[in-house]
Formats: sequence, C-alpha cells, structure tokens
Amino acid sequence: MPISLTQIFLTLFLVFALSRVYLRYKDGTVTQFGLLFWLVVFGSALVVILYPNLTTNLAQALGIGRGADVIIYTSITLLFYLVFRLYVYMQDIKHDITEIVKKLALKDEKKDASKIP
Repeated sequence: MPISLTQIFLTLFLVFALSRVYLRYKDGTVTQFGLLFWLVVFGSALVVILYPNLTTNLAQALGIGRGADVIIYTSITLLFYLVFRLYVYMQDIKHDITEIVKKLALKDEKKDASKIP
C-alpha cells in the first residue's frame, strides 16, 4: 500500500512534535515522565498513521465497529485525563498564590504596626 500525502504530512508533524518534546526535556521544562508520556502518545499516533489497518484489527478485537471509533474513544479519554490534570494543577497554583498573598499581607501588616508610635 503506497503512502499517502496525508500520511507524509502527519508523520512530519509528529516528528516535529517529538523534537519539541525532546528539546523541552533537554532544557528541563519537561520531566522524564513527561518525555516518556509524550513519546508514547506521539509514537502511538505515528504507528497508527503508518499502519492504519491496526486500528481496524484492534476495533474488531474490542467489539467496536470501526478503527476510527477506537481512535476517537481513545483520544477523548486522553483529552479528559489531560484536562483533569490541568484542573488539578491550576487548583494547586491557586492555593499556592493564596498562601503567598496571605503571607505578604501579614508581613505588610506587621511593618505598618511597627510604624505606629
């Protein structure tokens, strides 16, 4: 089966995405776990793009109608998980900011109280 123009484009995009992940890992922005996670995600996408019949075989094994459905179900599940992780991360940041603001406010209050004769 010949490789289509879409497969070439998507493969190039995934190689680019993997290079960005690797560069972020090298500069310390992405952890080792993050590197592994994105390697698995983008690597899986690359395998599916290059061997599209794999998703059809997987769908049949799982009792799902089409290979595209397997991809959609998996993608939605992964996206929900990533949104959840972002939500938790944002809540942690919100908590940290609240604590910092409280400490700064108490520090300023002590300075103001010491100025009163």
